[in-house]
Amino acid sequence: MMTIGPSKPRVLLFSQRNIMGKYLFRCPHFEFENIISQIDSVEVLAPQADASSLRSNFVKGVAYHVPMSLNPGIRKIRNHAHYDVFFAVCGYPTDLLMADAAIDWRNHCTTSVCLIDELWAKEIPLYRHFFRILKKFDLVVLYYSQTVRPLSERIGSKCIFLPPGVDALLFSPYPKPPRRSIDIYSTGRRSEVTHRTLLRMAAENGLFYLHDSIAGDKAIDSGQHRELFANAAKRSRYFLVNPALINRRDKTSKQIEIGNRYFEGAASGTIMIGERPHTEAFKMHLDWPDAVVHLDYESSEIDRIINDLDRQPERQERIRRTNVVQSLLRHDWAYRWETILRTIGLEPMQQLLYRKERLHNLARQVNSEENECNFVPKLRT
Repeated sequence: MMTIGPSKPRVLLFSQRNIMGKYLFRCPHFEFENIISQIDSVEVLAPQADASSLRSNFVKGVAYHVPMSLNPGIRKIRNHAHYDVFFAVCGYPTDLLMADAAIDWRNHCTTSVCLIDELWAKEIPLYRHFFRILKKFDLVVLYYSQTVRPLSERIGSKCIFLPPGVDALLFSPYPKPPRRSIDIYSTGRRSEVTHRTLLRMAAENGLFYLHDSIAGDKAIDSGQHRELFANAAKRSRYFLVNPALINRRDKTSKQIEIGNRYFEGAASGTIMIGERPHTEAFKMHLDWPDAVVHLDYESSEIDRIINDLDRQPERQERIRRTNVVQSLLRHDWAYRWETILRTIGLEPMQQLLYRKERLHNLARQVNSEENECNFVPKLRT
């Protein structure tokens, strides 16, 4: 355990960075935790365990079928301090086993909050036994908007939707915008139809198409991975985005949710191309013109879209600046943490207000600068 900030922290933050620290899916979680530690008074509880051990897998397997909580291999922390808030970020409901084994937070914290990244409404029955732990929390925060109602009805607890955020200062290309030397950046799930079209464009037109070429789900260092990702994104002209698990109807059914990529792409000032979900969450949080230039997931028309945009430099400049400004003013992790604090009745600390001031100042700078954009020449057709 380590203390960050004043001598009497008010937040006990449960982190799995020493358990799941190398998984790419979880890198944004640790980024959020790091920002919270900078803008609030935090003590981080980060126990060590082997999530791939026989014991851990056995306990998780049993928990799917039996209403009992076994320890997956975490030493319980004996803590006599008291905190205003216990906050835990869980990638999946199965992570609740880790938090429950680490500490009895109800005896040490006035209020408890759990954030769950991935939970599809269709899978709620699958995780029914894990919800005994989830019911202990005063507030459940979900990244998936359409899961809020069915989960609230299932566990009888207060659930809210909160979209993913981003370190908008890390991802911002300002105050010194780099040259956008990558034509198109695609990472993670992709359409093979679109991918083949982009490969052809790269071969025929000299386009620099950056995409995943190896399979893997782990990073050597989560912080360095986020920095590298941000640096590549803010050097990219175009960035492919699509709803979460868009090609996995077996898991999602007809549920459509916006994921991290939309906020990371916007913050980096790239032009996002992909599906524009017809959901209230998208309309509420990515509501500015050209936030995403629409392309059907299985479409081969990305060449036409890119060539059309390349003939409109003024539109490109407007899209880039608007994406950055909207992210600085609305989608930094500081705003997500502020929403959680307000929901549980706590005021933000001065450090959070300082970060918001930095974000607002940079947004004003972006808006006030003259059009001095570093455009790469149009693609050869």
